[in-house]
Amino acid sequence: MAGRTDEQHRIALFIDFENLVTNTGISASQFDLQPALDQLLEQGKVVFRRAYCNWSRFEDAKQRLHDVGVELVDVPPSTRAGKNSADMRLVIDALELCYAREQIDTFVIASGDSDFCPLAYKLRENGRTVIGLAVREASSQMFVRACDQFIYMKPKHKGDGSHKDKDRDHGGRGKGDEGKGKRGGKGHDKGHEGKGSKEGAESKGGKPKAEVPAVAREVVLSLLRRATGPLNPSLVKETIVRKEPDFDERDHGFSTFARLLEALEQEGLLRRIQQGRQGYIVGPDSDIGAPAPEGKSGKGRHAKAPAPVEEEEEELESYPDPDDEGL
Repeated sequence: MAGRTDEQHRIALFIDFENLVTNTGISASQFDLQPALDQLLEQGKVVFRRAYCNWSRFEDAKQRLHDVGVELVDVPPSTRAGKNSADMRLVIDALELCYAREQIDTFVIASGDSDFCPLAYKLRENGRTVIGLAVREASSQMFVRACDQFIYMKPKHKGDGSHKDKDRDHGGRGKGDEGKGKRGGKGHDKGHEGKGSKEGAESKGGKPKAEVPAVAREVVLSLLRRATGPLNPSLVKETIVRKEPDFDERDHGFSTFARLLEALEQEGLLRRIQQGRQGYIVGPDSDIGAPAPEGKSGKGRHAKAPAPVEEEEEELESYPDPDDEGL
């Protein structure tokens, strides 16, 4: 990636704002970029943040974007139909930044529009990593495949707002709690009903059933077949993402990638080992890391091992003396 050897990537974020809030389930007033920023900050520093739009249409979102350090580029309509050239401005600025700032090695295109495919191809051609960011239902699969990685933004549903309110009430004991306190028994029952509905929502649609995806099995088997030593789990994750840029283990019911590897280990496709502070994976039949679990039984073997040696020594001592052979 642009010759960088460290893991601290420098990221530029370009947002096609109208694409993210039009027919996506996210309104301008509820648009929250922070969850997506948190995921990007895990990969490096977001040193460039810019959003393009006709901001006279989305005044409600301006303050939220200012709060997270996004520069707003106003692109007024250029046709009678109200269309603007926001996507063209975004492409020009991204390419200019690519050629002018070599230290920026990762470009994030926040849009699901397939019109940005040529931009993604050109950035990757110049050695940059391209990450797409959009709502799943409004993302073109052509653009998803054009990126190195794709992150899906999740629109806030009705239950999410009430869920947050419940958490705030639980922590702050606001007016809602005071109302419940007037009716002690019923208020207590309502609290239990709230927890039950929360768990029901997670079991029905909140958390999918844990199921190992086929691409994970294919990648693990392929890498282990060619491996000459232990594999770093991050290499497995990167290979899966290269094959499916929008891969996310949480979509398959696993809270972390380690949980997914644990499921694969239970299926007998791999074995996890620990070397120092770092965890690795090896083939199920590999002898790497095997001495550790066999240490207990090894003590018994070593206890018995001296016995044959002693017997051999006794046999040597019982051999006739060479001086007796001349008698």
